[in-house]
Amino acid sequence: MASQYTEMSEANGKQTKEPITTAQTPDMNGKGAKNVDAEGNAGAADQERDQWSSPIEFLLSCVAMSVGLGNVWRFPFTAYENGGGAFLIPYLVVLLFIGKPLYFMELAMGQFSSYGCVRVWNVVPAARGVGYGQMIGTASVVSYYVALMALTVFYFFASFSAVLPWTYCDPSWADMSHCVDPTTNISELNHTHGDDSLIGSTEMYFMRNVLKELPNIDDGIGAPEWRLTLCLAFSWIVLFLTLVKGVQSSGKVAYFTALFPYVVLITLLVRGLTLPGAMDGVLFYLEPQWHELLNPKVWYAAVTQCFFSLSTGFGALIMFSSYNGFKHPVARDATIISITDMLTSFLAGFTIFAILGNLAHELDTTVDQVIKGGGTSLAFISYPQALANFHTLPQLFAVLFFLMLFTLGVGSATALTGCIITVVCDNFPNWARWKVSAGICIAGFLIGLIYVTPGGQFLLNLVDYFGGGFIIFVLATLETIAIHWVYGINRFCDDIQFMIGQRPNIYWRFCWAVFIPISLIAIFIYSLVKMEPLLYGDVGYPDIAINCGWVLTGCALVPLPVCFIHAIYESPHSGLMNKIRHSFQPNRQWGPMRSLDREAWLIHTGQEERLHGTQANLNAAFAASTAELDTAGGGDAPAEPETRTQL
Repeated sequence: MASQYTEMSEANGKQTKEPITTAQTPDMNGKGAKNVDAEGNAGAADQERDQWSSPIEFLLSCVAMSVGLGNVWRFPFTAYENGGGAFLIPYLVVLLFIGKPLYFMELAMGQFSSYGCVRVWNVVPAARGVGYGQMIGTASVVSYYVALMALTVFYFFASFSAVLPWTYCDPSWADMSHCVDPTTNISELNHTHGDDSLIGSTEMYFMRNVLKELPNIDDGIGAPEWRLTLCLAFSWIVLFLTLVKGVQSSGKVAYFTALFPYVVLITLLVRGLTLPGAMDGVLFYLEPQWHELLNPKVWYAAVTQCFFSLSTGFGALIMFSSYNGFKHPVARDATIISITDMLTSFLAGFTIFAILGNLAHELDTTVDQVIKGGGTSLAFISYPQALANFHTLPQLFAVLFFLMLFTLGVGSATALTGCIITVVCDNFPNWARWKVSAGICIAGFLIGLIYVTPGGQFLLNLVDYFGGGFIIFVLATLETIAIHWVYGINRFCDDIQFMIGQRPNIYWRFCWAVFIPISLIAIFIYSLVKMEPLLYGDVGYPDIAINCGWVLTGCALVPLPVCFIHAIYESPHSGLMNKIRHSFQPNRQWGPMRSLDREAWLIHTGQEERLHGTQANLNAAFAASTAELDTAGGGDAPAEPETRTQL
């Protein structure tokens, strides 16, 4: 039995109609039929793979992934530290020449192959270790990312109190001799007393009641804090329910995780701009320091912010796009999402600094005096202190703020965890997806317990540095080189043109083949030159912790040589040099997954000889199955497979 459809393909520069044939051969036991792909591989064609219910779900899921916690609590502080308004110039340049092209490249890789970040390396088998390295880096990041979500859950429930618990000094957790309420100008008071011993209740609440943080981890990290453990379990349960049915369930959740944060951000911005002192905060945020443009540190900060904000290099983009339809216009989506991410970062900066400006006004001090730092310090110390000074419904705005942070976390963590699940399911397609999801979520919860201990923030900083920091630059650099220097920029552009009907222009090709590889190599060298001993605040790490960090980095890098050796070993060619050479060439599994698209692509790329091999395989399978049926003495012989019409 055979089915045909007419596919438009380009041959010799002309549009021609090509009848495409897919065939099924009878099972050798006479039961059912097997799909046979364009190269005669039974069972390889038309594998069942989930797809997004609609293109908007894919777009919103990408927005939810890229617009995460970093946009709200990292970008504003990074901009403030690196030139204020002047930081927008390097950030825009980096977004245009690195962020956006990388985003498009990874979306195209996943959509063309319909595989996750490991199986996609059928394109260059020698580089398959990049995919496994990305999986390990992603697992490292998501392990602590969900622990940060647990903190937002803790503050969310605490915000329902009649009086916000961080707005006063509670003897059960506060050092009453050094604790002051959040309406006090601590800087001025410390200056008056001639020391720096006074601490605001918001900071003391976070450090002593929530984290119960140790001064160092020389003697261990302590036991998990039971309240944070429950919040961590809640976060992983939410992720499991989001991921249990793959993109069919996560796509529906994306409507909320992508859109709700904008409702809260705009609400907080409108509220903030109506408060006295808000414009002082906004102007402080935007005030340009033009001389900083000549500082390499500013450009390095722009690259890291753009890179990690868009989530390029982690494999999650490849995973998301692998569930697209083959003709989906990913170039358009890459532009929309990268611009949305940038505008969201700007919006978050306006919102945060407008409210911090009001806090500075209330305390009769300057904006820089109320900023305790970026990251968790901004989210759980500076901003709660600002909310505590709201005279109208502070609980409502606190609930909205921490619910927004949790929602942002769900959007990003869904993509990162889904990337790991997809790698496992691609390698073990017979495993039930919900069981894989459950296993990974349980493992993530157990690993995440180390982050809810009194020394957890030390470990979070350590894992972020060694597992989710510069190692991602290394993998992204190798990914770009493997695709555009090994597989070839022209072949990659040919594949994109076949897929979406539009060939990437000179802008995309220049960024992919020249600017991005050179820039990322330069950034990596710069990071090595400027590498300093890792600190958490002003506290150093014991040697055993640093050694464990390097082990984590090694775990992400070891797959590179291991997979290279494995690709050589698995090569069907004879002779070591032949094996090495062919390990850098696409294997026979590379190409579109769906057999109709695959056969059209083989014709489009001039690989018709692989189709002739298909017909021989079909005829052989037909003859063998007919002989077996005749021997059994039952049943009609199947119809002879149709031959391909050659135009």
